[in-house]
Amino acid sequence: MSRTYAKGEERPPLGGYAAALAAFGGYAAAWAGAVRWSGRTLPARPEPLDLLLTSVATFRLSRLVSKSSVLSPLRAPFTEYQGPQGPAELAEKPRDGARGTVGNLLACPFCVSVWTVSTLTGAALLWPRATRTVTGALTALAGADALQFAHSAMQRKAEGD
Repeated sequence: MSRTYAKGEERPPLGGYAAALAAFGGYAAAWAGAVRWSGRTLPARPEPLDLLLTSVATFRLSRLVSKSSVLSPLRAPFTEYQGPQGPAELAEKPRDGARGTVGNLLACPFCVSVWTVSTLTGAALLWPRATRTVTGALTALAGADALQFAHSAMQRKAEGD
């Protein structure tokens, strides 16, 4: 099926993605079960501040997991180093074979975001104060990163003038 699906394009096997999809379904079900078992009720709607913190925290943590130099040893069994990609980030490509599916998921910040937001959402339902502290810290880190980029840009501009 993947051969006709890909129409001659180079694509990882669909079987690996089906396995990843099943794993994610199990992961989400485990969070749902934990929340149900805890007896906690779902909020009527998310708080706007929590949505903001979770969005920024998901972005930052997903970039750390999928691109950071420091976490590259976790991705190395599943990816191949391609070179630097921006400040403190790496470009990596998935390895061939079965490990390639995991590599594709780990090296993709968009893919990691799905798992990250699920984790933060489940954690927020079980431990709202602790999760808000974590999302606040990750949001502060994202803000600090933005300030580092702004400072570097201002420095380059001042030195170029």
